[in-house]
Amino acid sequence: MIDTITRGSTNVFADLGMADAGERKTKTRLAMAVNEIIGGRKLKQAETARILGIPQPRVSALAHYKLNEFSIEKLMEFLTALDQDVEIMIRPRMHDGAGAVSVLTVR
Repeated sequence: MIDTITRGSTNVFADLGMADAGERKTKTRLAMAVNEIIGGRKLKQAETARILGIPQPRVSALAHYKLNEFSIEKLMEFLTALDQDVEIMIRPRMHDGAGAVSVLTVR
């Protein structure tokens, strides 16, 4: 029986105690955007590989969110290869605590 319920944060990786939680969250959000575009365009892995300039097995890794071999920069490059604009905005922190990186998708 569960006695208490603990509310998680907005970062499941931080909740799991991962040291690189911020980077993992950013990579996942970028990969989600890439995979949504690929899915929306109904691209096959071979065509996706050609567009992104990577071998098909890496497309498969991306589709399955195996992101260790992808940098944040590379994921942003994939988005631009898929005809998306990527903007980076730097602003003063709005809340107490350390600064944060967030990925927002505009559709």
